[in-house]
Parts: sequence; C-alpha cells; structure tokens
Amino acid sequence: MAGIKSIVLVGLLVIAGVLYSSMYVVDEREVALMFQLGEVKRADVEPGIYFKLPFVNNVRKFDGRILTLDAPPANYLTAEKKNVNVDFFVKWRISDVKNYYRAMLGSETTARERVYVILNDGLRSEFSNRTIQDVISGERRQIMSSITKRANEQVGGFGIEIVDVRIKRIDFTAQISDAVYQRMVAERARVAKDLRARGAEAAEKIRADADRQKTVLLAEAYREAQQTRGEGDAKASEIYANAFSRNAEFFSFYRSLNAYRNTVGKQGDVLVIEPDSDFFRYFNDSRPGKK
Repeated sequence: MAGIKSIVLVGLLVIAGVLYSSMYVVDEREVALMFQLGEVKRADVEPGIYFKLPFVNNVRKFDGRILTLDAPPANYLTAEKKNVNVDFFVKWRISDVKNYYRAMLGSETTARERVYVILNDGLRSEFSNRTIQDVISGERRQIMSSITKRANEQVGGFGIEIVDVRIKRIDFTAQISDAVYQRMVAERARVAKDLRARGAEAAEKIRADADRQKTVLLAEAYREAQQTRGEGDAKASEIYANAFSRNAEFFSFYRSLNAYRNTVGKQGDVLVIEPDSDFFRYFNDSRPGKK
C-alpha cells in the first residue's frame, strides 16, 4: 500500500514538473524567441502565458525596453584639427528580436559594443567636418539628428533601433582650454580698457562743462554784484548830494567831526598840520557868538 502511494506521489511530481516546464510567461517589458531543437520557431511572441513542448522547445527572453548606453568621453578632431572631448549617451532598443539574436547571439554586451563603435565612428566623421564654433553652439542639434539617422541605417540589419543620441557636454582639451581662456582674458581686458576710456572721456566732458558753468555763474554773479554796488553808490551819492544841498554848512561840519574822530586821539598817531589850515577850521571858528 505504501509503495502505491509513493508511486502516485512520484507520478504527480513528474506531471507537475512537466506542466511547469511546459509553461512560460512573457512580461510586457520583454521580447521573446521560441526555439525548436535549436531553430527559431516563433519570433512574434506577445506578452502573456504560453505552453511549449518540454525538451523540444525552449524560450529566450530579452529586455524590450529602451536601453541606455552611457558612453565614456572620447576625443574628436574638428575641421581645424583641434581636439575636443565629447561626452554622449545613446538610447536604443530591440526592434527585431530575430535579427537581433542572429546578429548579436542574444548578447546585450555585444550589442552595446557594436552600437558604441558605430556611434563613435559617426561622431568622428561629423566633428571632422565642422569647426569648434559649430560643434559647441551652432550645429549641436543638427549633429545629433544626423548621427541618429546614420546610425539607424547601419544597425537596422541587427534588429536594433537607435531612438536618440544626445551630446551631454563638449569640453576643450587642456591646451585649447588655456588658449581660449587667454583669448577671453584678452577680450575682457580690451572691453574694460574701452569702457574706461569712454568713462574718462565722459568725465572730461562733464568736468569741462562744470568748469564752464562755474565760470559763467561767477561772471554773472560778479556782473550783478558790480551792478548792485554801482546802483548803491549812485543812491548814496544822490542821498549825500540831497543832504548837502539842504544844509551845506552842517554837512561840512559833520564831515569834519568824522575826520577828527578818525584821526585825532589815537595812540602812536602823529599829525604835522598848520594850525591855521582848513582842517582846524571849526576849531578856530568855534568861539561863542561867531558866525
């Protein structure tokens, strides 16, 4: 009885193993090939669950997503025979799994190496036909578009599609970078010198204009001051003349008193004047009752 159970159990295990080996699943992110005795039988396997003949059919699965090849930076010569260091990456995918298997034996490493060689040669050709100015700023988008088209023409027979080629950065080599830096320094120095010269010219114009305005203002102020002073002197003379005409004797007496105050009685002053001179007129004529 125990032997029968063992045989049944072994039979069930064999059946389960056969059923398990007869099933396979293709994920949505994968592409698959079905082989029959080593020969490709199906290359159009869609995602899903399938059955196969054990030990007769086998299935190979490959990544069906868009893959990225981040290439190491490489040096390329431009039309002026100048080296530039280019860092780029490639987006690619399997477009025909049957041709991919035949060309690359299903090896993703082999496919990456082949794609890199094709892209490297294409970039070398593109850069050799362009100047540094073109590859840095002017025609980078055109280069990426052209190399993508050319690479697809070459890898189409391998069951591979180049989705996109992107140049991440383009650097000068150390020698070119130093030369470019020196040219940039010289250019900035030239611009700074030109700006300083223009500033000095503008400063001289402003200074000359300020000096001219200063001279004009001083001249106008001096003219107005002299005019005002002349008008004041004329007014004073008019006032003196009117006062003198009203009482000439009193005015003469008043002026003599001012002269005495300003000259007589100061320490250290010495006057040598005739006693009967006109200066002492009012001293001599100051007796009471004398007119």
